[in-house]
Amino acid sequence: MNAEDFAFFKQLVETPSPSGYEQPAQRIIKKQLEGIADNLHTDVMGNLVADIKGQGGPRVMLAGHCDEIGFMVQFVDDLGFIYFGAIGGVDPHLSPGQRVLIHTDQGEIPGVIGKKAIHLIEAKDRDKVINLKKQFIDIGCSTREEVEALVQIGDPVTFAVGVQVLQNDRATSRAFDDKMGAFIVTEVLRRVKEQSAIPADLFAVSTVQEEIGLRGAATSSYGVNPDVGIVVEVTHATDYPDVEQSAIGRVELGKGPVIARGANINPVLFKLLIDTAATEKIPIQIIGVPRATGTDANVMQLSRGGVATALLGIPLRYMHTPVETLSLSDLDQAIKLLVAVVERIEADTSFIPS
Repeated sequence: MNAEDFAFFKQLVETPSPSGYEQPAQRIIKKQLEGIADNLHTDVMGNLVADIKGQGGPRVMLAGHCDEIGFMVQFVDDLGFIYFGAIGGVDPHLSPGQRVLIHTDQGEIPGVIGKKAIHLIEAKDRDKVINLKKQFIDIGCSTREEVEALVQIGDPVTFAVGVQVLQNDRATSRAFDDKMGAFIVTEVLRRVKEQSAIPADLFAVSTVQEEIGLRGAATSSYGVNPDVGIVVEVTHATDYPDVEQSAIGRVELGKGPVIARGANINPVLFKLLIDTAATEKIPIQIIGVPRATGTDANVMQLSRGGVATALLGIPLRYMHTPVETLSLSDLDQAIKLLVAVVERIEADTSFIPS
């Protein structure tokens, strides 16, 4: 990944966007696509839809959700401690002792999720998970009035960590799930526009509220009304200790994007992805998903009269933690593959299984 692309990627990932509060991240993507997309608009749900016109071919939708897991301020006690609820699938094992940022109308307020010192915890309780509703944020205030002058009920909260590059082209951060996907679909549209005209009408959609029920993908798929849709998501890597490969498959960082196969996936589109990867010499991995996937591909496939849908995954370690880890090379390969696939979808391409 070149320096310019990485700078955009880093900015997008680090910009807060818990489900329902995605517009800061959407503004980053919108700025990136202004002057590139033929049309660019935000719908009433907050999905950002960009498109470039083709030459009479089918409507192709690429989707990656830009929302991340987080917290929401729900209550302030008289001593100034802030109690919160989870936005999305937060693991209560992980939150105690973490630094956080509360995102207010006046700016970011730093805080910590407090935890009783181990010296003060009885031995029988040391291995117990602290219920999320009993966890609290300390921003340094001593009264409820002090807090309420800074923070409002309903303000979103994120872990206070950003992107850091590790060894061997790997990086770690919160919120790779799935701002990485929004980054990829944005880059695909930009590169297709810059390289050549295509038969298909191409839509790149940064969807919202995936983490709380695939909500933005349901409405944007209905609005775009695509003939073909490819969702870009994270998928569980299985190349680290204590992960059962037999339940998921062999998924490794740096070995290329992962193409899902199963009932949620159109078999003709699956074959197009596989054949394109072989022709372009792009490394890929395949996983079997015997049921509907828990991704935007689920609702996209079932939109209106049905959409020929595929799911492209990026291997991710430690999903839904502040230290999600991936290989930057897998993102590059995914972009290359999607550009090549989009260019191969002709006006007469049929995705009806036979």
